[in-house]
Amino acid sequence: MLSMDFFLGGRWVSSKDKIEVLYPYTNEPVALVSKASVDDAKEAIEIAFEAKEEVAKLTAFERYEILSRTASLLKSRADDFARTLVLEVGKTIKEARTEVARAIQTLTFSAEEAKRINGEVFPIDAHPNGRGKFGFYYKEPAGIVVAITPFNFPLNLSLHKLAPAFAAGNPVILKPSERTPLTPLMLAELFLEAGLPSRALSVLPGDADLGKALTESDLVRVVSFTGSKKVGQMISRQVGIKRLVLELGSNSALIVHKDANLQKALKSAILGAYSIAGQVCISIQRLLIHEEIFDEFLNMLQSKVSELRLGDPMSESTDVGPVIALSERDRILSWIKEASSEGAKVLKGGHAEGCVISPTIITDVPETSPLMCEEAFAPLVVTIPYKDPDEAIRIVNSSSYGLQAGVFTNDLSLAWHFIKNLKCGGVL
Repeated sequence: MLSMDFFLGGRWVSSKDKIEVLYPYTNEPVALVSKASVDDAKEAIEIAFEAKEEVAKLTAFERYEILSRTASLLKSRADDFARTLVLEVGKTIKEARTEVARAIQTLTFSAEEAKRINGEVFPIDAHPNGRGKFGFYYKEPAGIVVAITPFNFPLNLSLHKLAPAFAAGNPVILKPSERTPLTPLMLAELFLEAGLPSRALSVLPGDADLGKALTESDLVRVVSFTGSKKVGQMISRQVGIKRLVLELGSNSALIVHKDANLQKALKSAILGAYSIAGQVCISIQRLLIHEEIFDEFLNMLQSKVSELRLGDPMSESTDVGPVIALSERDRILSWIKEASSEGAKVLKGGHAEGCVISPTIITDVPETSPLMCEEAFAPLVVTIPYKDPDEAIRIVNSSSYGLQAGVFTNDLSLAWHFIKNLKCGGVL
């Protein structure tokens, strides 16, 4: 079994308290990771505070080089990272390779942006007393960044926070999910090898008390969190006067209008609903299909779902692997059972073997059901017929979530109608 220490501002630290990392497919332990404490969090903040001037003084070229070298190192060790992602997340090896490839691009984009952090010069002579005057500003690093990441993309979502922060010259304290600390700790090794100042980064696997110690500190200037709405609300009450960046949950909707290319819509529906066993913040949970094509598209969907291969995520042929834990499996199955008791019909799936939940299609789900109102984070989709675009918009907007939505139509004016009226952060 693998054993890993946590990384505290330049040194690897072992602790008596351990986090047991389980392989979701077999529920067997694959690693023991030293667990960081509240005192470790406080020490990490002190180290980062002492290091912030050193990190800020790195030139744009030096930051570019560090991030570029890290990308090259990650590329050279892509197989190791992909296999580790399978072991700690349970995503398929194909999905893990995709995450590694995206992570390399995240580093590369951030490296390029390190050279483009500019200020601006602007005239002041628009004011009556402004003749001959101008103003300018330039950008300075914000300071200590606390990054808190979820289990589903432990590599790339860590880099969504680490790489831009380093590009801008900030030290970072990363608290990864307790379920998936392995690839974030492996990342620390890459950054050190790439030349990042050792005190610029701490990676602290730990519990909510550790996270609270980080978010409440007056020395921290930015808190970036990706995860559930519930935890995001809690963090928002903790941070005080800091910059706060949140990406929270969703139960995203896909609208398939009657004029859509159904084959393209079907491909996106399958990818969006069942990738990483539905454990994606923009996973398609609600599938709205125009009533004139509802039966046709539903038949196409059921046929395609029947072709998906389930099982061992290390197998090249597997399409859908396990959800992250037995507790999540039980929650998901209970939601399906509750919806069924309220009149919903399970057309496909709805059962599990171990943590592998069969890809599920459900219809006639009440609007008050958790499957409609909450974030399922599961390989399932709720199918809903609609009569006209405004009804589809009403149904999508009835959710308290609004991260993203998708639309398939060949009518550009209708597409703009959806874009303007769907209350989502992004419309595809």
